[in-house]
Amino acid sequence: MEHFTIATVAEKSPDFRRVLWTGEHSQLVIMTIPPGGEIGEEVHEDIDQILTFVSGTGEARVAGEKREVVSGDLVVVPAGTKHNFVNTGPNPLVLYTVYGPPEHADQAVHHTKEEADAAEAAGEDEPPTA
Repeated sequence: MEHFTIATVAEKSPDFRRVLWTGEHSQLVIMTIPPGGEIGEEVHEDIDQILTFVSGTGEARVAGEKREVVSGDLVVVPAGTKHNFVNTGPNPLVLYTVYGPPEHADQAVHHTKEEADAAEAAGEDEPPTA
């Protein structure tokens, strides 16, 4: 059994992205977006994503709509939907997200967005089912 006190685990991670668990059909990832930072506009063609916000304030940009997000909010991004999440506050925007199916390499840790983008560009962040 895998067990996480997810808000505590997410709050303690300074990393932009850290894969906590990867299964055959889904994946659990925690993210910390620095003030002024963002995930980056993207589309996952065949992957649904559910994001739950633990702390901080930000803006969800999903399918052309914008909405403020705060601690306790949950946003669903269906496969094929353009999206981005931007930190609009003075503190880190901390969240955890579930991908179905997995999106990233098992146990991947990217300390910064730049590191994450470089790993993706180099083909080093492929899910195990790819």
